[in-house]
Amino acid sequence: MKYESNTIEDYLNKVPQDRKDAIKKILDLMEKNLPEGFEAQINYSMPGYVVPHSLFPAGYHCDPKLPLPFINIASQKNFIALYHMGIYAKPELLQWFQEEYKKVAPTKLDMGKSCVRFKKVEHIPYNLLGELFKKMTVNDWINTYTAAFLKK
Repeated sequence: MKYESNTIEDYLNKVPQDRKDAIKKILDLMEKNLPEGFEAQINYSMPGYVVPHSLFPAGYHCDPKLPLPFINIASQKNFIALYHMGIYAKPELLQWFQEEYKKVAPTKLDMGKSCVRFKKVEHIPYNLLGELFKKMTVNDWINTYTAAFLKK
């Protein structure tokens, strides 16, 4: 579901109550654990973190006016979605996450290329997410992104 919001706080006010605490907790984990340089903002109608133009002037190749997206969270119709571009672009990070998820989560991992879906808030592995958020610095993401997505 899409919530038209200009701020993260406004987004949280529009999210269904049964998901609000979980999304807030994940956003707090992002703030606490993401390495320096990422910037919190609404991006693609979702709260998350980007690489600002001040650190990567080229911006996102699909729309250079936008900062380079890194991680977002959204309340979708039937689940909470965590979009992490690092696990999409870096196979070894994806493999680490998949292996660690099996160790700590009571359910099978439900994910697309960059989207991890949590259908029940009580099954969200918050500690694992905190570890995931620490795994990639701004420079790591810029280097991974440019190698994977920009034409040489």
